[in-house]
Amino acid sequence: MRERVNTALKQAMKDKAVDRLSTLRLINAAIKDRDIAARGEGNEAGVGDAEVLAILGKMLKQRHESARAYEEGGRLDLAERERAEVAVIEEFLPRQLGKAEIDVAIDKAIAETEANSIRDMGKVMGLLKQKYAGQMDFGAVGPRIKDRLSA
Repeated sequence: MRERVNTALKQAMKDKAVDRLSTLRLINAAIKDRDIAARGEGNEAGVGDAEVLAILGKMLKQRHESARAYEEGGRLDLAERERAEVAVIEEFLPRQLGKAEIDVAIDKAIAETEANSIRDMGKVMGLLKQKYAGQMDFGAVGPRIKDRLSA
């Protein structure tokens, strides 16, 4: 994953794609920041691909929220810039699952963890995050798991 980001960064430099280069540098900086934090916690190897996917997911969510706020504030130019950054970040994320696929994944996770009450929600969420990092919005998945476990 890191290699893909670095390769894209070098290519953006060659192509003189200023906006793309800026976003790629932000991604690289976020990964390096997390590496430094991991070293402080005793993990000398740095972060793995799953952690990089989590970082990218968080960046994506931030950009969506910023774009929405800029639109509400009438700053369409800034909203468009945020959307351009979203497009670059999405290149590195796996394909997002559709609603039906998410429902199937939730059902499988509930069956696999043998969850039967709302108290087991953490187990289900942990399994989904492990298997589907970067492929679904866990903020939206939480209420769906809660509905299934409450029924």
